[in-house]
Amino acid sequence: MKKHSSFTTRKLSKIALLSIAPVFTVSHVYAISPDQVKKVVTADQAAYLVTLKELVHIESGSKDIEGLNQIAKVVSEKLKAQGATVEVIQSNDVYRMDDTPEKVGPVVKALFKGKGQSKIMLIGHMDTVYQKGMLKDQPFRIEGNKAYGLGIIDDKQGIAAGLHIVNILKKLNYQDYGTLTVLFNSDEEISSPGSRKLITETAQNQDIVLSFEGGGKDGNLRLATSGIGAAYLDIKGKGSHAGVKPEAGVNALTELAHQIGQLQDLSNPKTGLKLNWTVANAGKTRNVIPDQATAQADVRALQVKDFDQVEKVLEEKVKNKKLADSQVAVKFEVRRPPLAANENAHKLAEKAQKIYKDELGLDLKVSTTPTGGGTDAAFAGLKSKAAVIEGMGLSGDGAHSDAAEYILVDSIVPRLYLATRLIMEASK
Repeated sequence: MKKHSSFTTRKLSKIALLSIAPVFTVSHVYAISPDQVKKVVTADQAAYLVTLKELVHIESGSKDIEGLNQIAKVVSEKLKAQGATVEVIQSNDVYRMDDTPEKVGPVVKALFKGKGQSKIMLIGHMDTVYQKGMLKDQPFRIEGNKAYGLGIIDDKQGIAAGLHIVNILKKLNYQDYGTLTVLFNSDEEISSPGSRKLITETAQNQDIVLSFEGGGKDGNLRLATSGIGAAYLDIKGKGSHAGVKPEAGVNALTELAHQIGQLQDLSNPKTGLKLNWTVANAGKTRNVIPDQATAQADVRALQVKDFDQVEKVLEEKVKNKKLADSQVAVKFEVRRPPLAANENAHKLAEKAQKIYKDELGLDLKVSTTPTGGGTDAAFAGLKSKAAVIEGMGLSGDGAHSDAAEYILVDSIVPRLYLATRLIMEASK
Protein backbone atom coordinates (compact mmCIF):
# COMPACT_ATOMS: atom_id res chain seq x y z
CA MET A 1 0.00 0.00 0.00
CA LYS A 2 1.27 3.46 -0.91
CA LYS A 3 1.95 5.86 1.93
CA HIS A 4 -0.10 9.01 2.04
CA SER A 5 0.66 12.39 3.53
CA SER A 6 -0.63 13.38 6.96
CA PHE A 7 -4.02 13.97 5.36
CA THR A 8 -4.81 10.36 4.47
CA THR A 9 -7.93 9.37 2.62
CA ARG A 10 -9.16 7.75 5.81
CA LYS A 11 -8.76 10.95 7.77
CA LEU A 12 -10.33 13.01 5.05
CA SER A 13 -13.45 10.88 5.02
CA LYS A 14 -13.97 11.63 8.70
CA ILE A 15 -13.97 15.39 8.23
CA ALA A 16 -17.59 16.42 7.84
CA LEU A 17 -18.44 18.57 4.86
CA LEU A 18 -20.28 20.78 7.29
CA SER A 19 -16.85 22.10 8.21
CA ILE A 20 -17.61 24.91 5.78
CA ALA A 21 -19.22 26.99 8.52
CA PRO A 22 -18.16 29.84 10.82
CA VAL A 23 -15.92 28.70 13.68
CA PHE A 24 -13.84 31.82 14.36
CA THR A 25 -15.02 35.37 14.74
CA VAL A 26 -13.41 38.72 15.34
CA SER A 27 -15.30 41.43 17.17
CA HIS A 28 -13.84 44.28 15.10
CA VAL A 29 -13.87 43.71 11.36
CA TYR A 30 -11.20 46.39 10.85
CA ALA A 31 -8.70 44.71 13.18
CA ILE A 32 -7.92 41.36 11.56
CA SER A 33 -4.19 40.74 11.56
CA PRO A 34 -2.27 38.67 9.03
CA ASP A 35 -1.53 36.16 11.79
CA GLN A 36 -5.25 35.70 12.42
CA VAL A 37 -5.85 35.13 8.73
CA LYS A 38 -2.97 32.65 8.59
CA LYS A 39 -4.34 30.75 11.56
CA VAL A 40 -7.79 30.34 10.00
CA VAL A 41 -6.42 29.45 6.57
CA THR A 42 -4.08 26.84 8.01
CA ALA A 43 -6.89 25.28 10.01
CA ASP A 44 -9.00 25.10 6.85
CA GLN A 45 -6.57 23.00 4.82
CA ALA A 46 -7.99 19.64 5.86
CA ALA A 47 -11.54 20.74 5.03
CA TYR A 48 -10.30 22.06 1.69
CA LEU A 49 -8.95 18.62 0.81
CA VAL A 50 -12.28 17.03 1.71
CA THR A 51 -14.09 19.40 -0.65
CA LEU A 52 -11.49 18.78 -3.35
CA LYS A 53 -11.93 15.03 -3.10
CA GLU A 54 -15.70 15.38 -3.39
CA LEU A 55 -15.41 17.54 -6.50
CA VAL A 56 -12.84 15.28 -8.17
CA HIS A 57 -15.17 12.31 -7.66
CA ILE A 58 -17.89 14.01 -9.73
CA GLU A 59 -17.14 13.42 -13.40
CA SER A 60 -17.89 16.64 -15.26
CA GLY A 61 -16.61 16.63 -18.82
CA SER A 62 -17.63 19.65 -20.87
CA LYS A 63 -20.26 17.67 -22.79
CA ASP A 64 -21.44 15.53 -19.86
CA ILE A 65 -24.59 17.48 -19.02
CA GLU A 66 -25.64 15.06 -16.29
CA GLY A 67 -22.29 15.36 -14.53
CA LEU A 68 -22.20 19.14 -14.97
CA ASN A 69 -25.67 19.49 -13.45
CA GLN A 70 -24.56 17.31 -10.55
CA ILE A 71 -21.45 19.33 -9.72
CA ALA A 72 -23.40 22.59 -10.15
CA LYS A 73 -25.95 21.32 -7.63
CA VAL A 74 -23.26 20.40 -5.10
CA VAL A 75 -21.43 23.72 -5.51
CA SER A 76 -24.59 25.83 -5.38
CA GLU A 77 -25.75 24.11 -2.19
CA LYS A 78 -22.40 24.81 -0.52
CA LEU A 79 -22.61 28.48 -1.48
CA LYS A 80 -26.20 28.75 -0.24
CA ALA A 81 -25.13 27.20 3.06
CA GLN A 82 -22.64 30.03 3.45
CA GLY A 83 -25.34 32.67 3.02
CA ALA A 84 -25.09 33.55 -0.65
CA THR A 85 -27.91 34.39 -3.03
CA VAL A 86 -27.35 31.71 -5.64
CA GLU A 87 -28.52 31.24 -9.22
CA VAL A 88 -27.93 28.17 -11.38
CA ILE A 89 -28.16 29.62 -14.88
CA GLN A 90 -28.86 27.60 -18.01
CA SER A 91 -27.66 29.67 -20.95
CA ASN A 92 -29.96 30.29 -23.89
CA ASP A 93 -27.53 32.71 -25.54
CA VAL A 94 -24.81 30.47 -26.96
CA TYR A 95 -21.98 31.67 -29.20
CA ARG A 96 -21.88 28.90 -31.79
CA MET A 97 -18.44 27.73 -32.88
CA ASP A 98 -17.33 24.84 -35.04
CA ASP A 99 -17.22 22.38 -32.12
CA THR A 100 -19.96 23.79 -29.88
CA PRO A 101 -22.28 21.02 -28.65
CA GLU A 102 -26.04 21.32 -28.95
CA LYS A 103 -26.34 21.86 -25.20
CA VAL A 104 -23.87 23.37 -22.74
CA GLY A 105 -23.72 23.08 -18.97
CA PRO A 106 -24.94 25.57 -16.35
CA VAL A 107 -23.28 28.49 -14.61
CA VAL A 108 -23.37 28.88 -10.84
CA LYS A 109 -23.49 32.52 -9.80
CA ALA A 110 -23.44 33.45 -6.11
CA LEU A 111 -23.61 36.88 -4.52
CA PHE A 112 -22.47 37.80 -1.01
CA LYS A 113 -23.28 41.29 0.27
CA GLY A 114 -20.92 42.98 2.69
CA LYS A 115 -20.81 46.35 4.43
CA GLY A 116 -18.20 48.09 2.30
CA GLN A 117 -17.90 49.48 -1.22
CA SER A 118 -15.54 47.17 -3.11
CA LYS A 119 -16.77 44.80 -5.79
CA ILE A 120 -14.86 41.55 -5.92
CA MET A 121 -15.32 38.65 -8.34
CA LEU A 122 -13.95 35.10 -8.17
CA ILE A 123 -14.13 32.83 -11.23
CA GLY A 124 -13.30 29.21 -12.00
CA HIS A 125 -14.70 26.38 -14.11
CA MET A 126 -16.38 23.12 -13.17
CA ASP A 127 -15.85 21.23 -16.44
CA THR A 128 -12.92 19.05 -17.44
CA VAL A 129 -11.58 17.64 -20.71
CA TYR A 130 -12.23 14.03 -19.70
CA GLN A 131 -14.77 11.48 -20.88
CA LYS A 132 -17.24 9.79 -18.55
CA GLY A 133 -15.83 6.60 -17.07
CA MET A 134 -12.21 7.78 -16.80
CA LEU A 135 -12.44 8.58 -13.07
CA LYS A 136 -11.55 5.00 -12.15
CA ASP A 137 -8.11 5.55 -13.70
CA GLN A 138 -7.40 8.71 -11.75
CA PRO A 139 -9.27 8.79 -8.43
CA PHE A 140 -8.39 11.23 -5.68
CA ARG A 141 -5.33 10.18 -3.75
CA ILE A 142 -2.51 11.84 -1.83
CA GLU A 143 1.10 10.75 -2.13
CA GLY A 144 3.58 12.87 -0.25
CA ASN A 145 3.12 16.51 -1.25
CA LYS A 146 0.99 15.68 -4.29
CA ALA A 147 -2.77 15.19 -4.45
CA TYR A 148 -3.82 13.46 -7.67
CA GLY A 149 -7.21 13.28 -9.35
CA LEU A 150 -9.18 13.68 -12.54
CA GLY A 151 -9.32 17.41 -13.34
CA ILE A 152 -7.75 18.27 -9.98
CA ILE A 153 -5.52 21.09 -11.28
CA ASP A 154 -7.83 22.09 -14.15
CA ASP A 155 -9.94 23.25 -12.41
CA LYS A 156 -11.40 21.38 -9.43
CA GLN A 157 -8.81 23.01 -7.16
CA GLY A 158 -10.07 26.42 -8.34
CA ILE A 159 -13.68 25.62 -7.47
CA ALA A 160 -12.65 24.34 -4.04
CA ALA A 161 -10.53 27.46 -3.55
CA GLY A 162 -13.45 29.78 -4.28
CA LEU A 163 -15.67 27.89 -1.84
CA HIS A 164 -13.09 27.96 0.93
CA ILE A 165 -12.03 31.57 0.48
CA VAL A 166 -15.64 32.53 1.10
CA ASN A 167 -15.60 30.20 4.08
CA ILE A 168 -12.42 31.76 5.47
CA LEU A 169 -13.87 35.27 5.20
CA LYS A 170 -16.95 34.04 7.01
CA LYS A 171 -14.91 32.46 9.80
CA LEU A 172 -13.09 35.77 10.20
CA ASN A 173 -16.42 37.61 10.24
CA TYR A 174 -14.96 39.78 7.49
CA GLN A 175 -17.58 41.90 5.73
CA ASP A 176 -15.68 44.98 4.56
CA TYR A 177 -16.26 44.24 0.88
CA GLY A 178 -19.32 45.64 -0.86
CA THR A 179 -20.18 42.59 -2.94
CA LEU A 180 -18.39 39.32 -3.46
CA THR A 181 -19.50 37.52 -6.62
CA VAL A 182 -18.53 33.90 -7.23
CA LEU A 183 -19.05 32.65 -10.78
CA PHE A 184 -18.30 29.07 -11.83
CA ASN A 185 -19.01 28.05 -15.42
CA SER A 186 -19.02 24.59 -16.98
CA ASP A 187 -17.96 25.17 -20.58
CA GLU A 188 -14.46 26.65 -20.27
CA GLU A 189 -12.74 23.71 -21.94
CA ILE A 190 -14.84 24.27 -25.08
CA SER A 191 -14.15 28.03 -25.17
CA SER A 192 -17.09 29.09 -22.96
CA PRO A 193 -19.78 29.44 -25.65
CA GLY A 194 -22.64 29.67 -23.15
CA SER A 195 -20.98 31.62 -20.34
CA ARG A 196 -18.72 34.17 -22.05
CA LYS A 197 -21.38 36.88 -22.25
CA LEU A 198 -22.34 36.44 -18.58
CA ILE A 199 -18.70 36.57 -17.48
CA THR A 200 -18.14 39.79 -19.44
CA GLU A 201 -21.32 41.43 -18.18
CA THR A 202 -20.75 40.44 -14.55
CA ALA A 203 -17.13 41.62 -14.59
CA GLN A 204 -17.94 44.95 -16.18
CA ASN A 205 -18.45 46.86 -12.91
CA GLN A 206 -16.06 44.92 -10.66
CA ASP A 207 -12.98 46.32 -8.95
CA ILE A 208 -10.95 43.12 -9.02
CA VAL A 209 -11.40 39.74 -10.69
CA LEU A 210 -9.42 36.75 -9.44
CA SER A 211 -9.39 33.75 -11.76
CA PHE A 212 -8.47 30.40 -10.24
CA GLU A 213 -6.82 28.48 -13.02
CA GLY A 214 -3.77 26.64 -11.70
CA GLY A 215 -0.57 28.60 -11.27
CA GLY A 216 1.66 25.91 -12.79
CA LYS A 217 4.51 24.24 -10.94
CA ASP A 218 5.91 27.59 -9.80
CA GLY A 219 2.61 29.25 -8.91
CA ASN A 220 3.08 32.22 -11.23
CA LEU A 221 0.37 34.86 -11.65
CA ARG A 222 -0.57 35.99 -15.16
CA LEU A 223 -1.80 39.44 -16.18
CA ALA A 224 -1.93 38.91 -19.95
CA THR A 225 -2.84 36.08 -22.30
CA SER A 226 -3.09 35.68 -26.05
CA GLY A 227 -6.44 35.74 -27.75
CA ILE A 228 -7.42 32.64 -29.70
CA GLY A 229 -9.29 32.67 -32.97
CA ALA A 230 -10.00 30.18 -35.74
CA ALA A 231 -10.63 30.54 -39.47
CA TYR A 232 -12.44 27.98 -41.63
CA LEU A 233 -12.38 27.69 -45.40
CA ASP A 234 -15.15 25.71 -47.09
CA ILE A 235 -14.86 25.21 -50.85
CA LYS A 236 -17.39 23.53 -53.09
CA GLY A 237 -16.48 22.39 -56.58
CA LYS A 238 -17.83 19.73 -58.95
CA GLY A 239 -16.76 16.12 -59.18
CA SER A 240 -15.80 14.35 -62.42
CA HIS A 241 -13.63 11.48 -63.64
CA ALA A 242 -10.00 12.54 -63.20
CA GLY A 243 -8.81 10.42 -66.12
CA VAL A 244 -11.68 10.50 -68.60
CA LYS A 245 -13.11 14.01 -68.29
CA PRO A 246 -11.35 16.18 -65.70
CA GLU A 247 -12.36 19.36 -67.55
CA ALA A 248 -16.02 18.64 -66.67
CA GLY A 249 -15.24 19.09 -63.00
CA VAL A 250 -14.38 22.03 -60.75
CA ASN A 251 -11.38 21.03 -58.64
CA ALA A 252 -12.01 22.13 -55.07
CA LEU A 253 -8.45 21.17 -54.11
CA THR A 254 -7.01 23.48 -56.77
CA GLU A 255 -9.11 26.34 -55.41
CA LEU A 256 -8.06 25.50 -51.86
CA ALA A 257 -4.39 25.66 -52.83
CA HIS A 258 -4.99 29.08 -54.38
CA GLN A 259 -6.77 30.38 -51.30
CA ILE A 260 -4.14 29.08 -48.88
CA GLY A 261 -1.47 30.70 -51.03
CA GLN A 262 -3.05 34.14 -50.81
CA LEU A 263 -4.00 33.82 -47.15
CA GLN A 264 -0.76 32.49 -45.71
CA ASP A 265 1.03 35.79 -45.03
CA LEU A 266 -1.45 37.53 -42.74
CA SER A 267 0.67 37.27 -39.58
CA ASN A 268 2.15 40.47 -38.19
CA PRO A 269 5.15 40.11 -35.83
CA LYS A 270 4.91 43.78 -34.86
CA THR A 271 1.45 43.39 -33.33
CA GLY A 272 1.73 39.73 -32.28
CA LEU A 273 -0.91 38.55 -34.77
CA LYS A 274 -0.29 34.94 -35.86
CA LEU A 275 -2.33 33.11 -38.50
CA ASN A 276 -1.28 29.59 -39.48
CA TRP A 277 -3.17 27.10 -41.64
CA THR A 278 -2.99 23.83 -39.78
CA VAL A 279 -5.67 21.43 -41.10
CA ALA A 280 -6.77 20.67 -44.67
CA ASN A 281 -8.96 18.03 -46.31
CA ALA A 282 -9.91 17.38 -49.92
CA GLY A 283 -10.98 14.43 -52.00
CA LYS A 284 -11.65 10.81 -51.16
CA THR A 285 -10.64 8.89 -54.26
CA ARG A 286 -7.52 9.24 -56.42
CA ASN A 287 -9.30 9.18 -59.76
CA VAL A 288 -12.08 11.64 -58.91
CA ILE A 289 -11.81 15.42 -59.17
CA PRO A 290 -12.62 16.55 -55.61
CA ASP A 291 -15.91 18.40 -55.25
CA GLN A 292 -15.17 19.71 -51.76
CA ALA A 293 -12.19 20.97 -49.76
CA THR A 294 -11.81 22.47 -46.29
CA ALA A 295 -9.06 24.04 -44.22
CA GLN A 296 -8.65 25.46 -40.72
CA ALA A 297 -6.29 28.08 -39.36
CA ASP A 298 -5.19 28.82 -35.81
CA VAL A 299 -5.16 32.55 -35.10
CA ARG A 300 -3.57 34.34 -32.12
CA ALA A 301 -3.76 38.03 -31.29
CA LEU A 302 -2.78 40.40 -28.50
CA GLN A 303 -5.44 43.01 -29.37
CA VAL A 304 -9.14 42.55 -30.04
CA LYS A 305 -8.92 44.94 -33.00
CA ASP A 306 -6.51 42.55 -34.74
CA PHE A 307 -9.20 39.86 -34.73
CA ASP A 308 -11.65 42.32 -36.25
CA GLN A 309 -9.14 43.27 -38.92
CA VAL A 310 -8.14 39.73 -39.88
CA GLU A 311 -11.79 38.75 -40.25
CA LYS A 312 -12.34 41.62 -42.72
CA VAL A 313 -9.21 40.71 -44.68
CA LEU A 314 -10.24 37.06 -44.95
CA GLU A 315 -13.70 37.93 -46.21
CA GLU A 316 -12.28 40.31 -48.81
CA LYS A 317 -9.43 38.15 -50.10
CA VAL A 318 -11.47 34.97 -50.69
CA LYS A 319 -13.45 36.87 -53.32
CA ASN A 320 -10.37 36.49 -55.52
CA LYS A 321 -10.88 32.97 -56.89
CA LYS A 322 -8.83 30.88 -59.30
CA LEU A 323 -11.80 28.84 -60.54
CA ALA A 324 -14.82 30.99 -61.37
CA ASP A 325 -17.29 28.15 -60.85
CA SER A 326 -16.06 27.23 -57.38
CA GLN A 327 -17.90 28.39 -54.27
CA VAL A 328 -15.70 29.72 -51.49
CA ALA A 329 -16.90 30.52 -47.97
CA VAL A 330 -14.83 31.66 -45.00
CA LYS A 331 -15.87 31.75 -41.35
CA PHE A 332 -13.98 33.38 -38.50
CA GLU A 333 -14.63 32.82 -34.80
CA VAL A 334 -13.17 34.34 -31.67
CA ARG A 335 -12.63 31.47 -29.30
CA ARG A 336 -11.14 33.75 -26.65
CA PRO A 337 -10.23 37.43 -26.68
CA PRO A 338 -6.78 38.51 -25.49
CA LEU A 339 -6.28 39.63 -21.92
CA ALA A 340 -4.22 42.81 -21.63
CA ALA A 341 -2.75 43.96 -18.33
CA ASN A 342 -4.03 47.36 -17.23
CA GLU A 343 -2.59 49.66 -14.57
CA ASN A 344 -4.98 48.34 -11.92
CA ALA A 345 -3.84 44.76 -12.57
CA HIS A 346 -0.18 45.76 -12.25
CA LYS A 347 -0.83 47.47 -8.91
CA LEU A 348 -2.77 44.50 -7.53
CA ALA A 349 -0.05 42.09 -8.67
CA GLU A 350 2.59 44.18 -6.93
CA LYS A 351 0.48 44.02 -3.78
CA ALA A 352 0.25 40.25 -4.17
CA GLN A 353 4.04 39.98 -4.44
CA LYS A 354 4.48 42.09 -1.32
CA ILE A 355 2.00 39.96 0.65
CA TYR A 356 3.74 36.77 -0.43
CA LYS A 357 7.18 38.11 0.46
CA ASP A 358 6.47 40.05 3.65
CA GLU A 359 3.80 37.84 5.21
CA LEU A 360 4.68 34.36 3.94
CA GLY A 361 8.36 34.69 3.12
CA LEU A 362 7.77 33.41 -0.41
CA ASP A 363 8.68 34.71 -3.84
CA LEU A 364 5.94 35.24 -6.40
CA LYS A 365 6.52 35.68 -10.12
CA VAL A 366 4.12 37.70 -12.23
CA SER A 367 3.95 37.25 -15.99
CA THR A 368 2.92 40.34 -17.95
CA THR A 369 3.80 39.01 -21.42
CA PRO A 370 1.05 37.06 -23.20
CA THR A 371 1.97 33.42 -23.67
CA GLY A 372 0.16 30.18 -24.35
CA GLY A 373 -3.56 29.68 -24.59
CA GLY A 374 -6.49 31.86 -23.65
CA THR A 375 -8.51 32.02 -20.48
CA ASP A 376 -11.91 33.04 -19.13
CA ALA A 377 -10.12 35.90 -17.39
CA ALA A 378 -9.97 37.48 -20.85
CA PHE A 379 -13.77 37.53 -21.07
CA ALA A 380 -13.78 39.20 -17.64
CA GLY A 381 -11.36 41.88 -18.81
CA LEU A 382 -12.98 42.48 -22.19
CA LYS A 383 -15.13 45.46 -21.14
CA SER A 384 -13.95 46.06 -17.60
CA LYS A 385 -11.40 48.32 -15.94
CA ALA A 386 -11.06 45.83 -13.10
CA ALA A 387 -7.71 44.48 -11.99
CA VAL A 388 -7.84 40.99 -13.50
CA ILE A 389 -5.38 38.36 -12.30
CA GLU A 390 -5.14 34.85 -13.73
CA GLY A 391 -3.37 31.88 -12.11
CA MET A 392 -4.67 32.43 -8.57
CA GLY A 393 -5.17 28.68 -8.24
CA LEU A 394 -2.89 26.16 -6.59
CA SER A 395 0.46 24.97 -7.91
CA GLY A 396 0.55 21.70 -9.81
CA ASP A 397 0.89 20.12 -13.21
CA GLY A 398 -0.41 17.45 -15.58
CA ALA A 399 -3.48 19.29 -16.87
CA HIS A 400 -5.33 17.35 -19.58
CA SER A 401 -3.43 14.18 -18.67
CA ASP A 402 -5.35 10.98 -17.97
CA ALA A 403 -2.89 9.71 -15.38
CA ALA A 404 -0.78 12.45 -13.86
CA GLU A 405 -2.83 15.53 -12.94
CA TYR A 406 -1.91 16.79 -9.49
CA ILE A 407 -1.78 19.75 -7.12
CA LEU A 408 0.94 20.48 -4.57
CA VAL A 409 -0.55 20.19 -1.10
CA ASP A 410 1.84 22.75 0.36
CA SER A 411 0.44 25.40 -2.00
CA ILE A 412 -3.04 25.25 -0.42
CA VAL A 413 -2.38 27.58 2.50
CA PRO A 414 -0.32 30.19 0.58
CA ARG A 415 -2.88 30.43 -2.23
CA LEU A 416 -5.94 30.66 0.00
CA TYR A 417 -4.10 33.15 2.19
CA LEU A 418 -3.10 35.31 -0.78
CA ALA A 419 -6.62 35.51 -2.20
CA THR A 420 -8.08 36.30 1.21
CA ARG A 421 -5.59 39.07 1.83
CA LEU A 422 -6.03 40.57 -1.65
CA ILE A 423 -9.78 40.79 -1.02
CA MET A 424 -9.08 42.55 2.26
CA GLU A 425 -6.56 44.94 0.69
CA ALA A 426 -8.93 45.79 -2.15
CA SER A 427 -11.71 46.46 0.34
CA LYS A 428 -9.88 48.98 2.52
